[in-house]
Amino acid sequence: MTQSESAPPEPVPSGSAPPVPVPSGSAPSEQSASSAHGLTTGAVARRLGVAPTTLRSWDRRYGIGPAAREDGRHRRWTPEDLAVLHEMCRLTSSGIPPAEAARAALAGPASAEAAPPAAPDPLPRPGRRPGSGNGLRLGAVRQECRGLGRAAVRLDAWAVDDLLGSVIAQYGLVTAWEEVMAPTLHAVGRKWETSGDRYVEVEHLLSWHVSSALRRAAGPPPVVSRSAAPPVLLACVPGEQHTLALEALAAGLAEVGLSTLMFGAAVPPEALDQAVRRTGPAAVVLWSQGRSTASPALARHVADTAWGVKGARARPAVVPAGPGWAGQPLAPGTVRPGGLREALTLLRGLCDAAAGAGTGSGSGSGSGRPGVRGQS
Repeated sequence: MTQSESAPPEPVPSGSAPPVPVPSGSAPSEQSASSAHGLTTGAVARRLGVAPTTLRSWDRRYGIGPAAREDGRHRRWTPEDLAVLHEMCRLTSSGIPPAEAARAALAGPASAEAAPPAAPDPLPRPGRRPGSGNGLRLGAVRQECRGLGRAAVRLDAWAVDDLLGSVIAQYGLVTAWEEVMAPTLHAVGRKWETSGDRYVEVEHLLSWHVSSALRRAAGPPPVVSRSAAPPVLLACVPGEQHTLALEALAAGLAEVGLSTLMFGAAVPPEALDQAVRRTGPAAVVLWSQGRSTASPALARHVADTAWGVKGARARPAVVPAGPGWAGQPLAPGTVRPGGLREALTLLRGLCDAAAGAGTGSGSGSGSGRPGVRGQS
């Protein structure tokens, strides 16, 4: 994949008419040439990051279009038209179906603010139809998932960032990841894989903002006393570049006050071995997105890594995480969590057991099987 070569369009604050600047002393430009009569559809599309075909469709279906047409033919968008259009973009980015968003945007700011539905229950809620109008196959998902997909395809960085912050605040980190972020990321990834070089910029934009939202949710590292549980070490196996699921796990662990050490993508085996010996973690999470990167031999090696003085040596619990480990021959008793919620429950238990062993309140021997922290 290559990095996107163009920056996302700068959003215009909702509910206000965007200015139409006329640079003095400069050559006639697209904006200055049309400022007297409004902006053309092409100029509006580039400004808001909405395809011209979408603008024409909204005008034809819902009446979201320019009120004036120059010479009876050319469409010109006035500041008032742009204010309505921007409200339409804001509402559809929040997941509201276009028809409902259009009615609210045309009714005015007061009605538009009342248009979003009440907070849904914590269970997944199907969308209104399989297609979301943005080219992404999302299936039956929360409406916020559709809104995030629309904003990402539009390269609307402001809307993406705002929606991610809203879903984390409203539903909590785990639900936001499992029911909004992850499904949208998977849909964008599938679209990119089947579209050649298209949508690479969408995947990069969405991934960067998801990563930023997860780090904001994690906050600063928790203050851990010397007697508390050892940290959880998070690492992608060699050759694995996908880190977002690990970042979600790091944020979830921070939320419950557990210390983590994030080593990121494609950690070399030698570096992983040294990190385990130097830090003595309660658990080591090895992330593998694809079967080609999962390494049962590496998992066994990490599980057998010991540290400490003779007679009181300890080993880490190894947690293979990610779809790449499915069907792999893992050591007996090794637990592979099926999702973020399950991983957090498992790691909290392992950290509690490690803290008890460190203070002498637990046996520290575990079950003696590979992958469980114990004494030797």
